[in-house]
Amino acid sequence: MKLSLSLVSFALLGSLLSSPAGAVGRLVDLSVIDRETGEQLRVYEHRGNYYVAGTPGNRYAVVVRNNAGSRAMTVVSVDGVNVITGETAAPGQSGYVLGAYGATEINGWRKSMEEVAAFVFDKERKSYAARTGRPENIGVIGVAVFREKLQQPIMPAPRQRLYEQDNAPAAAAESAVRGLAKDSVSRLGTGHGQREEAQASYTSFERASSAPAEIISIRYDSYRNLVNQGVIVAQRPRQPDPFPGRFVPDPG
Repeated sequence: MKLSLSLVSFALLGSLLSSPAGAVGRLVDLSVIDRETGEQLRVYEHRGNYYVAGTPGNRYAVVVRNNAGSRAMTVVSVDGVNVITGETAAPGQSGYVLGAYGATEINGWRKSMEEVAAFVFDKERKSYAARTGRPENIGVIGVAVFREKLQQPIMPAPRQRLYEQDNAPAAAAESAVRGLAKDSVSRLGTGHGQREEAQASYTSFERASSAPAEIISIRYDSYRNLVNQGVIVAQRPRQPDPFPGRFVPDPG
């Protein structure tokens, strides 16, 4: 049995729950919200990958919506780091459990059962992954989705022991800083922002399989960088037209 965190969140808007526009995925929908503007970021497809354009300095949220009529567990990573434990991400780690057709908004790196440190679009060298010596996978958000094995529910172990078990890797990751990554001109990463309230609780969840039923990823960078990479085709500014009309109108 794999014991996981179930996020309690009341921040989702009704429009996001009803519309998967701009989302990626089959079993679950994955999308990104700019928390400063409240807008769901447009998804661009390029050579088989999905991208969103982030605004440097803005907080953002990862939104995961369950499309199934049964529970699902989602192991969520940002820049190759598990957002709950702080470990270098792998599908077999702890994740968030979604109810049938449920959705949740993940606003940051989990620091405790009550708080997260906000996700912030920031310079690569200032990202949490770079500051903890893991810059190799900066610029991607991932979700590994697991179906639940149907059986009699199993009671979770005592809260205190579970809390220490799940959070020990996070403490180890933060204490094992190996120095900043080399500066990259303007590539975006995800920073470790201000702490804010985000309640979570423990639940039991047994995976139907050790392998994820689906893996979803969205890459991100600044708008300018995505244009330079050919992901976004920038519109050329309108040029003056010497003959915009056919006849000379009367003056006003």
